[in-house]
Amino acid sequence: MWEVMGPVGWIVLGGLAGWLASKFVGTSKEQGLLGNILAGIVGAFVGGWVISFIGGEGMTGFNIWSFVVAVIGAIIVLTIWKAITGRKK
Repeated sequence: MWEVMGPVGWIVLGGLAGWLASKFVGTSKEQGLLGNILAGIVGAFVGGWVISFIGGEGMTGFNIWSFVVAVIGAIIVLTIWKAITGRKK
């Protein structure tokens, strides 16, 4: 996967996916740019694993499908993080 996108692609895709996911989960005010990037990158791995587990194709490069997978994963990651830390909307 690194060969397809490269580190800059991961940062851009991760930042956008993390930001959008934080809007859905309601954590956008607390996490900032670095938090968005980390949530998106971790979310890409989680989303890829979840999608692969249910029979789909995970991350496929720098495209819309990979962005959707990263957003789904970031929503999962942020929801778990919010539950662990006890943050409310």
